[in-house]
Amino acid sequence: MRQLSLFFGTYLTTACFLFTLPSLAKIPSVPVPSDAPLELDLLTNPKGSTITANTINQERLTVPSLWWIKETSENKLLDNWIIYPATNNETARVDVVVNQQIWSLLDYLERYDFVNRLGSVARNYGYNVRVFNYQQERLATYTCNLNINPALCRIEINSQGKFGLGRSF
Repeated sequence: MRQLSLFFGTYLTTACFLFTLPSLAKIPSVPVPSDAPLELDLLTNPKGSTITANTINQERLTVPSLWWIKETSENKLLDNWIIYPATNNETARVDVVVNQQIWSLLDYLERYDFVNRLGSVARNYGYNVRVFNYQQERLATYTCNLNINPALCRIEINSQGKFGLGRSF
């Protein structure tokens, strides 16, 4: 009788485990950030439907509007941006260019706060964010799976680069 009980206990445990495996595979994931290169030439010569901080729309507010963040960012950290609408190959994204001198003065939490505020605004309009300096080094990303509600997001901050360590205390 004891062997029969042990058999059914093992059988039920295995059956329950197997039936839960497919549901584990359905957990949504956050996509990896775009690996497209930063196109700095678009800052001075926007093409197609790309939008920069210098693009002015006479009819309505440009979406996403990053002006408020630019005006309230610490010591003019946010310098410019390029907004790329979604294509067949890429999700919509905003490539932000920051002042490297100011970025290097920020500690990790200040960088995280900046990227989170910027990403939250962009996410509300369906955009992911990548943060660069003018040397085209990717400093941070804010990437979301926008196909679920609420969106599932991830922030990555490059702390391995020569400018990534921030202030030391």
